[in-house]
Amino acid sequence: MFTQHSRALAGGQIALDFCLGAAGFILAYLLRFETGFIPAPKGQPPVEQYLFLAPFIGVLVPLAYQLQGAYKLKHNRTRIDDFFTTFIGSLLAIVIGLLGTLYFQVYYVLPEARDSGVYEVSRMVWALFLLFNVCLTYGSRDVLRLLAERRHRAGLGVHRVLIAGAGDLARHVADRFLHHGRYGHTVVGFIDDIKENHLGYRGLPLLGKLAEAKEIVQREHIDQIYVALPLGQHLRMLELIETANQECIDIKIIPDFLQFVTLRAKLEDLDGIPIININDVPLRGINSVVKRTLDIGLATLGLLFLSIPFAVIAVAIRVTSAGPAFYRQERMGLDGHPFMVLKFRSMFDGAERDTGPVWTRENDPRRTTIGRYLRRFSLDEFPQLWNVIKGDMSLVGPRPERPFFVDKFKQRLPHYMLRHKVKSGMTGWAQVNGWRGNTSIEKRIEYDLYYIENWSVTLDMKIIWLTIIWLGFHKHAY
Repeated sequence: MFTQHSRALAGGQIALDFCLGAAGFILAYLLRFETGFIPAPKGQPPVEQYLFLAPFIGVLVPLAYQLQGAYKLKHNRTRIDDFFTTFIGSLLAIVIGLLGTLYFQVYYVLPEARDSGVYEVSRMVWALFLLFNVCLTYGSRDVLRLLAERRHRAGLGVHRVLIAGAGDLARHVADRFLHHGRYGHTVVGFIDDIKENHLGYRGLPLLGKLAEAKEIVQREHIDQIYVALPLGQHLRMLELIETANQECIDIKIIPDFLQFVTLRAKLEDLDGIPIININDVPLRGINSVVKRTLDIGLATLGLLFLSIPFAVIAVAIRVTSAGPAFYRQERMGLDGHPFMVLKFRSMFDGAERDTGPVWTRENDPRRTTIGRYLRRFSLDEFPQLWNVIKGDMSLVGPRPERPFFVDKFKQRLPHYMLRHKVKSGMTGWAQVNGWRGNTSIEKRIEYDLYYIENWSVTLDMKIIWLTIIWLGFHKHAY
């Protein structure tokens, strides 16, 4: 709904991020080598070397921010979200910069010229660049937000909007406009043919009937009409389109499929025919490559770091109870395909041989002595790092469920299977918000779908951090 404004704002922010990224890189060089505050025992590289790389670094900054979803229009974005986005995005830009300069150094620079260091960047410069870039780009967002709000409060660039319809869909549209008020749209009111007494919605009045659209448009100085009528009234669109054409104002049609949409809808093209994909996910293309790269890198580091604790836990399991140290269990993953999840065994061997699949519960008698502690601190889940490396799972995503329970849930909850639009995760947005174990399935679906629709590297890092912070403190970890 805010395409033109969001594109203009995003375009300006991208250009500004490019300039600030390049400037932050040069400032880092100047502070490192020109001020004398930081000793340079290896000597000072020529400034031309860093000026040559500055445009490349400038391009990396908005590219990395784009991967974080920094340029998407969200009414609930907070300053903390902006900070995480700029910080993680800056780190990602540095990683790409390091890999890019190393690649050119090794493969494209003549052997006799490799000692010149033309593509090398001081580690201290990278550290200072991180500081400067986060401060500059984070601060620029506050400045742009303030300028936009002042501009719209002054009445500049504000579009007056009339909503055709007064039902649930129209109210949903009005909510979006009210949330994004600072982006230059003011809803004047509704028009509809409803018979019952209607006083409006959230302070927005019902201005008249659909047949009175022309008069209302002229009287209220309307700039745009948003048609949000039920399917049965879409024939009235022809009259509204004619009115809009006569008055030279914009008209936009909102299809009444809101009840079917659970993930972000996306407009696609079939040889000139517009197609609406009502369940699109952001984890496609380059985003999936970035997420997979992070999964492999962090999971590999995790396995290396935890190799000795893993060995200790495995020995403790074998010593304290009969049976193997590891336990494989079938779970449902991406697109509903099953896979075998790997866990430390926390229950007696064959605990479900007679009962079949059963939910775990508090003080579950099937747990072993050490299993109580493994489940309390979620240590039994750590071997799933191997599932992450194999590609069965991701570090972050909806928790995988057993097919037995999936068959039950999908019959009762129509949106349940949308959780499988992405890979299952070792931890997820629902889990760090307390919805794990034997808790509300509906709330878990709500949080899982929010994660799928709003994925970014920043959100993944936030979930991983919260998982570490809350490790062992979840009241439903049993």
